[in-house]
Amino acid sequence: MAGLTTFFTMSYIVVVNPSILATEGTGMSFTGVMTATVLLCFIMTLAMGLYAKLPFAVAPGMGVNAFFTYSIVLGQKVPWPIALGMVFWSGIIFLIISATPIREKIATAIPLHLRIASAGGIGVFLSFIGFKNAAFIAADPVTFVKLGALDHRTWLSFFGLLIIVLLHRRKNPFAFLVAIFAVTLGAIVFGAVHFPQTLFSFPDFESTFLKFDPLGALKLAFLPAIISMMFTDLFDSISTFIGVSYANGLVDEKGEPKNLRQGLIVDSFATLVGGPLGTSAGTAYIESSAGIEVGGRTGFTSVVTAFCFLPCLFLAPIRIDSLKI
Repeated sequence: MAGLTTFFTMSYIVVVNPSILATEGTGMSFTGVMTATVLLCFIMTLAMGLYAKLPFAVAPGMGVNAFFTYSIVLGQKVPWPIALGMVFWSGIIFLIISATPIREKIATAIPLHLRIASAGGIGVFLSFIGFKNAAFIAADPVTFVKLGALDHRTWLSFFGLLIIVLLHRRKNPFAFLVAIFAVTLGAIVFGAVHFPQTLFSFPDFESTFLKFDPLGALKLAFLPAIISMMFTDLFDSISTFIGVSYANGLVDEKGEPKNLRQGLIVDSFATLVGGPLGTSAGTAYIESSAGIEVGGRTGFTSVVTAFCFLPCLFLAPIRIDSLKI
C-alpha cells in the first residue's frame, strides 16, 4: 500500500516532465523524454530500495527541469544534446561529492532546529501546491497570491481531503489511494478530464535516448550552468532526505537520517544517468512522505513503487493536455 501510494502521489511526473522539456522551441520529443522519465524513475527508485534500503522514490526533479528548459535550452540557446551533456557532467561532480564524506558532512552540519524547520517547510510547500491546484489561491503580480476562483477543483479537493481525514483517523492504509481514485472518478463525471483517442504506444528509444553530447558540454562557458545544476540538485535532495526523515521518524539512534550516504549516492546517480537517458537530473521526491505516512519504512516500498512505473512506458498518448484545467 505504501509503494502504491507513493507512486500515485508522484505519477504526474510521467507526463509533466516531458511536457516541460518538450516545450515548443527546445526540439525535444515528448515521447522520447517520457520514455527517459519512466526509465529513470524505475531504475533509480529500484536502486533506492535495493541499495539504500530507503522508502524514497526518485524522478526528474521539478524546478531542475524548468531550469534545464527555460534557462539553458531556451534562455541560453544551448542545443538540447549539449544540455543533456551538462546534466551528465553535473552528475559526475555530484557523485564525487556524494562518494566522499563532503556531501554527508554538509547535510549533518545543518543545525538541528533548521532540520526540524525543513520538515515543517516541506509540509507548507506541499500545502501551497495543493492550494494552487485546488484553485484556493491564484497568482497575483502585486501580492504574489490572491484568492482563486473557487470551482470544481475546489470542491473535488474538499471531497478528497474529507475522505483522507476520515479514513486516516481510522488508521486505514488505503486513505490516500481511496481519495485519489474518488477524486479522479469525480473529475471524470464532471467532465474535468477526458481520455485520449489511444491509450497505448511503444516506448521511444530513438528520439533522446543516448543522444547526449558530453564532449560538446565541455566548454568553460557552460561551467556556471553545470555548477548551478549541481548545487540546485544538491540542496534539493538534502532538504528532502532530512525533512522527510525527521517528519516521519526515519532517523538512527544518533538522530541522523538513516542510510543518508547510500541515499545521496543513489540520488547523485539519478543526475548522472539523466543525461544519457534523455532527461534532466533526477532526485528523491518529497511525495515519498505520503507512502511513509501509511507505513512504508523500508526499501521494499521503493521496490513496489519502481515496478509501478514500468507500465507507464506504454502510455505516451496520455499528455498533460488531456486535463481540462
